Amino acid sequence: QVQLVESGGGLVQPGGSLRLSCAASGSIFSIAAMGWYRQAPGKQRELVAAIRSGGSANYVERFTISRDNAKNTVYLQMNSLKPEDTAVYYCNARINDGSGYTDYWGQGTQVTVSS
Repeated sequence: QVQLVESGGGLVQPGGSLRLSCAASGSIFSIAAMGWYRQAPGKQRELVAAIRSGGSANYVERFTISRDNAKNTVYLQMNSLKPEDTAVYYCNARINDGSGYTDYWGQGTQVTVSS
């Protein structure tokens, strides 16, 4: 069994910063891509940033994704936050759990940007 546990969400004022973390645990043979998605009320879930096992990444302006392969952890540094960044942020990872690669999701962490 594999679990993704997110942390770091919360309430922040516009212009502030937050750092999200997501740690994978359980039966893990290898991890390919890891990423962050977000879903705002009434909107579809969208990709925020993704990073491959070798470290190459794609990300949006103001956000930086990184990973620590030794800890099976992915991070999302969010700077200059805006009210429109308010959403539930979900961690995703493509993990080989011994029976091939499967996409796993975290439970989500709320990020609220408001004064």
